[in-house]
Amino acid sequence: MTNLSPFYETFYWAINNTWPMLTLFGIIMLSLKLTKVIINKDHFTFYKEFYNFLFIIYILLLYYLLLSTEKAASGINLIPFKEMTRYNIGTELFFYNVVGNIVLFIPFGYFVSDYLKAKKIHHILIVSILISLTAETIQYKIGRAFDVDDIILNVIGAILGFMFYISIQAIKNHLPKFLQNNIFYNILAIFVLIIIILLFGSIWGVNL
Repeated sequence: MTNLSPFYETFYWAINNTWPMLTLFGIIMLSLKLTKVIINKDHFTFYKEFYNFLFIIYILLLYYLLLSTEKAASGINLIPFKEMTRYNIGTELFFYNVVGNIVLFIPFGYFVSDYLKAKKIHHILIVSILISLTAETIQYKIGRAFDVDDIILNVIGAILGFMFYISIQAIKNHLPKFLQNNIFYNILAIFVLIIIILLFGSIWGVNL
């Protein structure tokens, strides 16, 4: 649990500082979607809308985690592997700065691969490099550090996300028919939603 504590603390910090924005944005998106369904008699598939909502929430959290100036170092590192090799494997600093930068971009790799229907690694590689490079440049301009190691780690995370997406697609195509219909995915989405509510409740100290 000690090695995982930096992730939990960072997640708690991000949620604690962004919940007003996330709540308002969520209500706006939900009200607009429901109104559109009622007015235009649009088809509503819960798991698809929930999936899209998760992607947007992830992007908002990614923005905050990458561009917040709180507790941030400054400077420029253009030497690959210089910073990441400073940390001893298994330490909290290693998990926070190395593993953390990888984990942060795994959802990005998955969501973008799904959006692009990517089939090859280079489909996600170019996008992940561009996004991470842009984030590092903005970080430098707002007083944080530009670190080429962060770009490398972010890209690795995006590639892992792509591989996860490819694996999920391969598994999904071989599932029984009843596990490929909307009802199953809606139930799965509701289950994930319950987990998220419980997680947020534990973070905010609410006993559900």
